[in-house]
Amino acid sequence: MQKYLFKDITLVNEGVIKTMDVLIEGERIERIDPQISVKGKCEEIIGVGKHLLPGVIDDQVHFREPGLTHKATIETESKAAVAGGVTSFMEMPNTIPNALTIDLLEQKYQIAANTSAANYSFFMGVSNDNAEEVLKLNKIKNDYCGVKIFMGSSTGNMLVDNFNTLEKIFSESEMLIATHCEDETIVRKNYNQLKSIKSKLSPADHAFIRDEDACYESSLRAVKMAQKYNSRLHILHITTEKELQLFGNMMPLKEKRITAEVCVHHLHFTADDYEKLGYQIKCNPAIKAAHNKSALWKALLDDRLDIIATDHAPHTMEDKQGPYEHAHSGLPLVQHALQMMLMYVKDGKISIEKVVEKMSHAVADCFGIQERGYIREGYFADLVMVDLNKPYTVAENNIMYKCGWSPLMGVAFPSSIIQTMVSGNIVFNDGKIVDAPKGKRMTFDRK
Repeated sequence: MQKYLFKDITLVNEGVIKTMDVLIEGERIERIDPQISVKGKCEEIIGVGKHLLPGVIDDQVHFREPGLTHKATIETESKAAVAGGVTSFMEMPNTIPNALTIDLLEQKYQIAANTSAANYSFFMGVSNDNAEEVLKLNKIKNDYCGVKIFMGSSTGNMLVDNFNTLEKIFSESEMLIATHCEDETIVRKNYNQLKSIKSKLSPADHAFIRDEDACYESSLRAVKMAQKYNSRLHILHITTEKELQLFGNMMPLKEKRITAEVCVHHLHFTADDYEKLGYQIKCNPAIKAAHNKSALWKALLDDRLDIIATDHAPHTMEDKQGPYEHAHSGLPLVQHALQMMLMYVKDGKISIEKVVEKMSHAVADCFGIQERGYIREGYFADLVMVDLNKPYTVAENNIMYKCGWSPLMGVAFPSSIIQTMVSGNIVFNDGKIVDAPKGKRMTFDRK
């Protein structure tokens, strides 16, 4: 059994920062103490000057496999994830074919079992006509992270606009229901209005087409339905100040029936950045005017927003070229999300304890993930060691995404990911992926 001992490392966990020793035996954290001595074979990792955080859990990624593997694969993107300190991910169902049955879902799990460097789970997709299949998950609900409803534009057969289907899922599903909320009718109306006065749309027009009202009306509809049936609703990638009135912070996260997520790019970019980055930052829902970013930060810090995620969505650079109708929506972000947030720690925008809460603890609590998301004795050893004072610049030679580009190209971060451990195995060390055992299927505790 492999043993590792982190010596004199600064632990950031459960709102506390303290220097400790951490012993790892096999897959799990064996002991946490100010001083630990080990007899026998054990690899010692000197932690002086470094911080040890629980691994990031990203509840929203698109790894493109099966069907779109020219853009990305579970193997390539999970390696990028662990290079960024992300030890676990939950992947979305809009692959080809769409993951609309348990059999198709299990095929993705098999790919991950064979190739994923990080721990994994996969959402089942909802369509207008697969409600009965979705409800089969009620009997095996601890095996899957949730179901995903696109209440707005999507690809394939995944735009759910049938009221009866929505009612059935919200009223009968015992799973967490994750929603992408944009009102398709409003989006189409805005697009047609702009096209009537402009022959050629620009990247900045995306924020007007997928505007605040489109997001708010769809999110409001989801919230009302969840309140009606006491559903467990999780609204993904909130982008607008207007939507924030739908969420409260007056109860502990574990007691909330309606939760919300914010993504790193909506905390980082604004509509002003379209001028420089163009379609590189085209995504759904859109990056919007700066007042929304300010409101999102405020809501994150006061706990109306529960989780920070990436919505990692890689496309080839060719796919990101205009015209507007051709340029695909989505940004590759999973490798650099933690560094983005640590940059804001340095800037005094957020504490490192809050970053750990929103990227690790809260995700585990929100989804009921078993024995991950915290640095606790007996828990799986999903850990990331960072150097807050070692600069790192995003460059072509250190991007691990299969698509080979990042909207953060050239950005100099003040902190570096030094080492990532998944279930007790070092999978990333000093800039390189380590050929270690693969990630594990996450399990959930839903009463």
